[in-house]
Amino acid sequence: MNLNKLIKDTLRPLNVPVAKLRYNQKADTYITFMEYNQASRMSADDVEITTKHFFQVDVFSIKDFTDLVDEVRKRLTDVGFRRMFESESYDEDMKKNRSIMRFNYETNYKEEF
Repeated sequence: MNLNKLIKDTLRPLNVPVAKLRYNQKADTYITFMEYNQASRMSADDVEITTKHFFQVDVFSIKDFTDLVDEVRKRLTDVGFRRMFESESYDEDMKKNRSIMRFNYETNYKEEF
């Protein structure tokens, strides 16, 4: 399963730019994401069966982004991501509000083992 595509397809209807790792910052509001870790969740006979993927999703905006952040959270959890962490800050260098959300997602390689 291509989780990068899943994230982009899930967030595309929000009508703000969505980019992996970095965005050129031409829009006032945008979303970036990255996978920051992968870990084996379950193994059998030395074969990885389930992998846990850890993603960070950042929402940047010069205006109030509360509704957008709520919609990002809802859309990602609706497709199977589990929220682990969330925080807000203001980025002085970019002069933008920033919401930082961390999620995990499990992929199964074998349904039966």
